[in-house]
Amino acid sequence: MTTAARVRRVNWQAVFGHSEPYPEQADGIEAAIDVAEDDGFLVVEGACGTGKTMLALTAGIDRVRDPDSEYERVLVLTSVKQQLRQFEEDLRTINDGLPEDWRPVSGLTLVGKADVCPYSRENVAGIDDTTVYDRCEGLRERTRNLVGEGGLASTGKLVKEARAAQTGLLDTGSSGSGPNYLETAGEPTPYLPETAEYEDTEYCPFYATYLDDLPEDGDPVEAVPFDVTELGLVDTDELVRLAAGYGTCPHSVMGAVLPHVEVVVGNYYHAFDPTTVGSFTGALVDDSTFVVCDEAHMLEPRVRELVSDGVGDATLRDAENELTRVIQPVEFESDGKETADADLVRGELEDSDVTLRELKETRDFVRDVREELDRRVTAHLDRTLPDWRADLTRLHDDEIPLRDPEEPGEDELTAWADSEGYDEGTWVRAETVGAVVARVLNSAEEEDRRRAAPGVGRLLANWARADHTGYFREIELDRTWDETAREDSWRRAYNAHLALHNCVPGDAIAERLGEFGGGVLMSATLEPLDVFREVTGLNALEADGRPVVGRTYGLGFPEENRASFAVDVPKFTYENRGPPGEENETRRAYVDACAEIARSPGNVLVGMPSYAEAEWMAGELDSRLTKTVLLDEASDDGATERLKADFFGGEEKVLVTSLRGTLTEGVDYRGDRLSAAVVCGVPIINTSSPRTRAVKTAYDRKFGDGFEAALTVPAVRKARQAIGRVIRGSDEVGIRAFVDARYARDSWNSVREYFPAEERDEFSPVSPDMLRFGVERFWSSVE
Repeated sequence: MTTAARVRRVNWQAVFGHSEPYPEQADGIEAAIDVAEDDGFLVVEGACGTGKTMLALTAGIDRVRDPDSEYERVLVLTSVKQQLRQFEEDLRTINDGLPEDWRPVSGLTLVGKADVCPYSRENVAGIDDTTVYDRCEGLRERTRNLVGEGGLASTGKLVKEARAAQTGLLDTGSSGSGPNYLETAGEPTPYLPETAEYEDTEYCPFYATYLDDLPEDGDPVEAVPFDVTELGLVDTDELVRLAAGYGTCPHSVMGAVLPHVEVVVGNYYHAFDPTTVGSFTGALVDDSTFVVCDEAHMLEPRVRELVSDGVGDATLRDAENELTRVIQPVEFESDGKETADADLVRGELEDSDVTLRELKETRDFVRDVREELDRRVTAHLDRTLPDWRADLTRLHDDEIPLRDPEEPGEDELTAWADSEGYDEGTWVRAETVGAVVARVLNSAEEEDRRRAAPGVGRLLANWARADHTGYFREIELDRTWDETAREDSWRRAYNAHLALHNCVPGDAIAERLGEFGGGVLMSATLEPLDVFREVTGLNALEADGRPVVGRTYGLGFPEENRASFAVDVPKFTYENRGPPGEENETRRAYVDACAEIARSPGNVLVGMPSYAEAEWMAGELDSRLTKTVLLDEASDDGATERLKADFFGGEEKVLVTSLRGTLTEGVDYRGDRLSAAVVCGVPIINTSSPRTRAVKTAYDRKFGDGFEAALTVPAVRKARQAIGRVIRGSDEVGIRAFVDARYARDSWNSVREYFPAEERDEFSPVSPDMLRFGVERFWSSVE
């Protein structure tokens, strides 16, 4: 397959997917094109209905299709699956509107192995979404070993054997009415539902076919059995149908075509996760890529997670065992006992310039770290809950800081290691040792599992490399239950993790964005843009000569279709409200306000600062309203989807949820699914958490006001995301209400300044006693 030549120079109107752009869209597209030509970035806050996805795609595709431009592709990154679908839909719209003599804009949606592996999709051959990664790596390794130097077969032989299995079934009649082909994405594949075997060695026939088609010298895209440049958008099902139907590996095909499509739609992992970029999407990260960061208000917290690191107690135990399994063959040989694996271990050590002594030192270090972890967790529990062993069910999630969160300095684990004779070289060397261990075990054992040693080695090396100002080290205790652990051990109730948190991810964001040619960062809630630019490193990029331009577009739908209230009631802080269930004036004021709005016709969403407060509010509203009141609790995706279906179906209801949950952003409440949204309080995260205090301190040192940048601004964005669920189109009507004096008054701790000016003006303050009048007047005016 070869990439078709670019079409003649066009203007962006020819690419735009609709007959006429909104004025904001036209302005944004022009701005994005202009700044991208100077290798810069456009930062867009655009309310729902601004058409941000079409804006970004049009600008990017215009640059890619311009023969005088150096851009070769658009990479879309979004943290919300619904938005990924919106980009797919808009790309199809663009292709539907192109002139007949133009080739379609090629596109590809990136997903994980579980979504494209034929065995995982059909839950056969012992492969499902929980085992696919380990099984895939094991099958690939064995396939490569079969055809590698000194192997038993060629790739062609493996493919022929796998395809012949169907013929054999048909010839013997053992398959009944016909061969039992594995089918997926509505397409039969050439293989059985089981993996293939050659000389008692299991292998993957799909991967063998990909290897067989792979040219010895040349572009891997030549192994792809279709021309992706002529198909428009290739979504997940289409990719699987085309690849697996031919008999080749869809995931390998996805990687091969990545550099050759004009639009790639993925998530933040594909650009900011070091492991994913290093192993899969690295070809996209260069100056020929126009990057689009959607839902960019989540860029900072998402990247903070991706560039932080951690390993659990059980992983440390597994890594120690793996090190022992590699050391033992050589030790046994030195005792006069021959072992088949000794030569393999010595060969890997020689190739890696790692000594047996270093292997042993790393094993001892990992064992001692785990023992120190045990000692610290036990001491912490003895100090904070002396009788904790009497009832392990009382234990709750917890953090054990390894330094004062507000005083950057060397952590206690590093100091302990130094006192035990483990220097920086021991920490850093663990990464190389972990990689050697994985290679040895993957060659010597056929067990399909992810090795623990590489992850542990990487964490230990990063622990030593990272500074003590921007990074915070702690032990995290996550509540669980393990019946196999001793009854008096904390391991029965906890997963304990060594955690290395990157408190200020702006440098990592700026470094990665700087590798792209330019692009667009956009969301419905980015204001204040000056804070966003600072914490994401965009100001640093601008200082290096990369222009950054900002645009803010308000809600363009008719104002008469919406009522916007900032209800002036006492601040919803713990000092004012007390614990859930306490009877006081503040809590009564919030229930009164929510009940007033919840009586609106249609569905109503109520957002609370936490799940505990949501449970309290749901109970109060249930006793006052005739409507059904639904409560969203922290749960899995399946339960959330069932709750959404219940909310959207049948009679009108009230849904109460946490503002830090999944139902207040990224969910489409289009049409008549929602008639009002209420936000209670400012959802600032727990400021007593050691990690939060460390982040605030790091932001204080870098930006001056850590509370504002790290806590207040993200909280206000969460609140604005929830409010934005109501009005999603020009014909929709509804009420939006912020309930808390901090939204209504310009006091010392007011959050009104973090709203765009137009939105600040629209949410005019209203007293509690006037709220009913405002609600009734609005609904009477739109009937």
